[in-house]
This record gives sequence, C-alpha cells and structure tokens, in this order.
Amino acid sequence: MSAPAPIPPRVLTVAGSDSGGGAGVQADLKTMLALGTHGMSVLTAVTAQNSLGVQGAWELPADAVRAQYRSVVDDIGVQAVKTGMLSSAVIVDTVAGLLAGTGAPVVVDPVGVSKHGDALLAAEALDSVRTKLLPVATVATPNLDEVTQLTGVTVTDEAGMRRAAAEVLAFGPRWVVIKGGHLPGDAVDLLTDGDEEHWLRAPRHDNRHTHGTGCTLASAIACGLARGQDVPTAVRGAKEYVTGAIRAGFALGGGIGPVDHGWRARTAR
Repeated sequence: MSAPAPIPPRVLTVAGSDSGGGAGVQADLKTMLALGTHGMSVLTAVTAQNSLGVQGAWELPADAVRAQYRSVVDDIGVQAVKTGMLSSAVIVDTVAGLLAGTGAPVVVDPVGVSKHGDALLAAEALDSVRTKLLPVATVATPNLDEVTQLTGVTVTDEAGMRRAAAEVLAFGPRWVVIKGGHLPGDAVDLLTDGDEEHWLRAPRHDNRHTHGTGCTLASAIACGLARGQDVPTAVRGAKEYVTGAIRAGFALGGGIGPVDHGWRARTAR
C-alpha cells in the first residue's frame, strides 16, 4: 500500500470576494496554492468588482461568517489565518473574537480602500480595528493610506514610516509591516516589532497592473508562518514573491490588471 499523501500547511483567509479575481479571497487562495499550502476561506462580503473598480458590495451576516469559521477550524484545523476586507464593526468584532480563541498566527491586512479608491471598511469600524483586531495580530500589514486612517499619521519618507510603525504597534500587534510602495524610489517596506527593524527593498517595476498586491503580500506572509517560519523570514519570502508577481502583472479589462500569482510556475516552464 502506498503511504498517505502528506497534508500541506493549512491557511485560512477571512476576507471579501473579488469577482474579477485579482484581489480578495481569490487572490489569497491563488497565493496559498502557489506557495504550497492548502487555502481555505471565510467570506465576509461579496463585491461586484473588475479592473475599473468596485460597482457594489454586500456584507454577509455575522452568523454566516461565524459559521464558516467554526466549520473550517473545528474540523480541518489551521496553521495561520489572514484577514482582509471586514467591512463593518460587527464583522470586525466577530472575527476578532474568533481569532482570539484560535491559537494560530494571524496576519491582519487592515483593508480600508480598494486599489481604485473605493471604500471597503465603514468609518465607524476603525475603532474596532484598533481596539479588537490589531491586538490579536501576529503581523499587521497597513499601506500608507491605511496608516493614515488608523493613526492620523501622513507618511512622506522613511523616517515617517518608522513613526507610523510605532503608532500602529501601540494598538497591540506583535509585528507591523509598513508598506512604503507609494513612496518614490525603490519599493521599501519596514518590518519591526519595536525592537528589531528590517528594511526590505526591491526595485520598482514599471507596471501599472498591481491589483491585489496587499492581499497577496499578507497571504504570502501567512503561508510562511504556517510553515513554521519566524516572522522576519516569512516577510522576506513574501516580499520576494510579491515583487515577482508585480513584475509579471498583466493587463485585464479596461483598467488596472492583477499581479500574476502564478509567475513562478510560468517562469519555470
């Protein structure tokens, strides 16, 4: 008899659906597959979304979110969880409570707006993100716009990234990645826990098709943590993966196309 196939690390995304397939749960699951893990999902919202923007969004009831989560975690188990679009205070509160009792590493991508500037988190939910979600995060991954939403800090340079990191860490995550991709020059991110600092740099690629970068980075970090990597190792690997995905991003529809989650497989052909 053949030996049973090994079970890959299990990673759960708790996020909204992107019908265009470039971000959200769809991007998360593609990333998890590309990085050799078993992806699972809890849908928090359904969006009508394409390369031009978000045309509509419908939040799921908190009971539906809770039932999906318990169904997966209680039977299958999980080695890491990633959160994305949570849309409202009641969903944030529900998810934060579930995460607090799970015992797996948590990557929080505090999604506030889409790539096109469409709001994906109600303003009244920000306090719940600060006081309930970020305290259960192993790693938080805000971009510069999300930093401003959460802290009021406007970042214009690398010194500002360090100040922003301190502000976000004050809410309780163990580590924070301040994503500086909107600054001029190389694409630089700062990973810190308040003591260690890791500046992660990559060349900037002249490619406008970058839809899904934030979801992809956070999911890739979760994959590393599920494999037992420490946070700096997981973040460095995720940065390498998302840099390649940005380089290979492709046109889709009439607007901003997605990053290429399968770029490594295509490169290997």
